[in-house]
Amino acid sequence: MPGMPEPSPSALGSRAAAKARSLVGVPYRYGGQDPQGFDCSGLVWYVFKSLAVDLPRQAGLQRDRLPAVSLANLQPGDLLFFATPADHVGIYLGGGEFVHAPRTGKSVSIAHLDSPFFELGFAGAARVTPP
Repeated sequence: MPGMPEPSPSALGSRAAAKARSLVGVPYRYGGQDPQGFDCSGLVWYVFKSLAVDLPRQAGLQRDRLPAVSLANLQPGDLLFFATPADHVGIYLGGGEFVHAPRTGKSVSIAHLDSPFFELGFAGAARVTPP
């Protein structure tokens, strides 16, 4: 509703966002799931595993098994899914920013959800809830 304050992020979501932010700069590595290198879903899997939450390892399965959340209700720690590139995932930080592991030759970085590339490829969001 207009004028309503945004809900405060969950403790899990805030910790996940902080952990993801701490991994900015780690190189992309296809199939990577540790601080030696990450692919997009490996980054998500690692962040939540470090917080004692067991998620599927693949972005498509992460999307399919978690409850959807609307863009209007995003909170830090929510997962953002993209169809371009196929089955891409990142962790929302707040303020329209998210952390992701983009592609070979790049590093874990912060991107903006309102960039045309990500706006066009956006495929939904989901919330991870505590076990």
